[in-house]
Amino acid sequence: MAVIGWIGLGNMGGSMSVNLAKAGHDVRGFDLNPAAVAAAEAGGVKPVAGIAQAVEGADVVFTMLPKGEHAKAVYLGPDGVLAHASTSTLLVDSSTIDIASAQELHDAAAAAGFRFVDAPVSGGMSGAKAGTLTFMVGGEDGAVADATEYIRPMAANIIPTGGATTGQAAKICNNLMLFINLASTAEGAVLADRLGLDKQVFWDIASVSSGDSWALRTWYPVPGVVDTAASNNDFAPTFTTELANKDIGLAISAAEDTGTPLEIGKHVQQLFQRLIDAGESGKDCSMIIKLADGSLDAADQSA
Repeated sequence: MAVIGWIGLGNMGGSMSVNLAKAGHDVRGFDLNPAAVAAAEAGGVKPVAGIAQAVEGADVVFTMLPKGEHAKAVYLGPDGVLAHASTSTLLVDSSTIDIASAQELHDAAAAAGFRFVDAPVSGGMSGAKAGTLTFMVGGEDGAVADATEYIRPMAANIIPTGGATTGQAAKICNNLMLFINLASTAEGAVLADRLGLDKQVFWDIASVSSGDSWALRTWYPVPGVVDTAASNNDFAPTFTTELANKDIGLAISAAEDTGTPLEIGKHVQQLFQRLIDAGESGKDCSMIIKLADGSLDAADQSA
């Protein structure tokens, strides 16, 4: 069994690290949030006091952090991973970050003699807990192959994507499609209701027809239809609006860098921003249906 350093024990990283501990690995976890550390410790992760302790003697180090700026601080800072880890340690960043930051991490790691892969995930908090995530892994072939072996207890799918930053590229484009699908699902559900269709009947049709999508099957924004949907629980977050806005913003930034119009994606980002402006940044992103049916705007006007 391997010695694994884990940095970032939040909603995703906590569950992912616990799955590695359950698989028998010696997992040493660090996070700035004491509650996150305590939750991971309850699942078998050994808490440590800092980055240096997390990476000491590690065969592999995983990071799961909110943004590119956090990933760069953890890897490149004076007390960061590159400063303390052995160059024999494989480095795996599973954060979802911008392409430029991912490239900077690849370049810095290579210059310091490390193997590094970008390996973002899809599947949300439920997939992290169940160990059924999809990993998109970009980097040098040998490093990707080695990372795959460590990833297995956390994943249902592990897909090599190509060279440096292609994992991030795949994640950004995939989430762009997800959020567009979510918005279209919300609009279709609202219109179906107003045309007199039973909500379950319409879902049964759409889920086996051309309107089908992962968003429809997993995040359906109408309560009482899909068990895993946040709509059943007053939109308590499975994937926050703030995080969705961040991720679709990464797609927009990449589109600007590549001269891609991204007209639909930009419109969906504006919808998420309206939810945030209404004070709903911490609610599930499927609350976008409150814009599709006009109820959020109506509530704002009556407030």
